[in-house]
Amino acid sequence: MEKLFDINERGYSVRCKLFYEKDLYAVENVVIVMHGFGSSKDGRSTVKFGERLIAKYHNYAALAFDWPCHGSDARKKLLLDECIAYLALVVKYAQTQLSAKHVYAYANSFGGYLTLNYMAQNGNPFHKVALRAPAIQMYQTLLDNMSADERSKVQKGKEVLLGFERKMKIGKDFLDALHSADVMRHDYLDEADNLLILHGTADEMTDIGVSKRFAENNVVELIEVEGADHPFSQPKHMDVAIQKIIGFFAD
Repeated sequence: MEKLFDINERGYSVRCKLFYEKDLYAVENVVIVMHGFGSSKDGRSTVKFGERLIAKYHNYAALAFDWPCHGSDARKKLLLDECIAYLALVVKYAQTQLSAKHVYAYANSFGGYLTLNYMAQNGNPFHKVALRAPAIQMYQTLLDNMSADERSKVQKGKEVLLGFERKMKIGKDFLDALHSADVMRHDYLDEADNLLILHGTADEMTDIGVSKRFAENNVVELIEVEGADHPFSQPKHMDVAIQKIIGFFAD
């Protein structure tokens, strides 16, 4: 089953989608699903993951949500501290309103960076964390995917519109915040046994070499998916990723 709802707290309205089997009261484990830059809680990969998870494990639920300025969210300008605030509210909801015994994180691309950033700032609330094609160096990833004109405008203090189906305002304050919050400088060794990274060898957006360095530095398992692009657009690649992640969470 799917349930749409909003978390209205601290002046925010976080748009959420919950995937669960028939009895919500039977849920003991909640996987928070975090999409990438320019995507949403309604993305195909998120829906597929949620459906596969609850079909296999009836005491699990998947809780997806829209980052600020994404999907059906009302905000127009992307700010890093608001992204972290949204995740804090969703974690709290899973713990208190859903009474989850264990909260997990499954995060893609930009969502992967935000998960690591959240853990560095607030400690780790997650039983296990799986990152797919994480944009670990989000600052550099964003710069690399901006045009020279866009980079010039931002450096001059102007805002630019970035995104795919929905455009969002990006300013120098967002880039400066990303630059300051470099998760490569943080130590995740204490979480290593409960961290998993999957990255495609044909990723055109985020450098698999960065994931390799991060994994080596923190003794984290990295699964390289041969031929997979950034969104794992081929069904066989996505199937491998979902199978590995669900197995990791259930182990």
